[in-house]
Amino acid sequence: MPYWRLHYHLDWATYQREPMITSDCERIIYATLHQKANELDAIIHAIGNIEDHIHVVASIPPKIAVAECIRQFKGASSHAVSQTLGNKITFKWQSGYGAISIGERSLPTIMDYAKNQKRHHAENTTIEIYEQMTDDEDGIT
Repeated sequence: MPYWRLHYHLDWATYQREPMITSDCERIIYATLHQKANELDAIIHAIGNIEDHIHVVASIPPKIAVAECIRQFKGASSHAVSQTLGNKITFKWQSGYGAISIGERSLPTIMDYAKNQKRHHAENTTIEIYEQMTDDEDGIT
């Protein structure tokens, strides 16, 4: 088995930035992301969200492309929410995502940032680079 330490901060948004992530959705999404990570041999270190987007700090093995991992995370979680809460909500993710590689020493700080998304957004202490999901000039889509 190869030795690898590949850590990422990932984020993506709900479709059209609709405030779809309720507490019911959150529980389903988190459980599904952990389950999918296990299937992919990835490690989820932290998850955090607000109503219209999610942050995931994960270690992704080199056998899977980051884009494929995110595609799997998004697909599995939207499917799980739709299957579980289908008559209450039509849930889907927006296309695109943000992905930033992070070093081992930064991991605890970024994990804390992801876990505390609700507080960061409420107190306006977000960090722009970790909120970015596109290359557009405004940075946040």
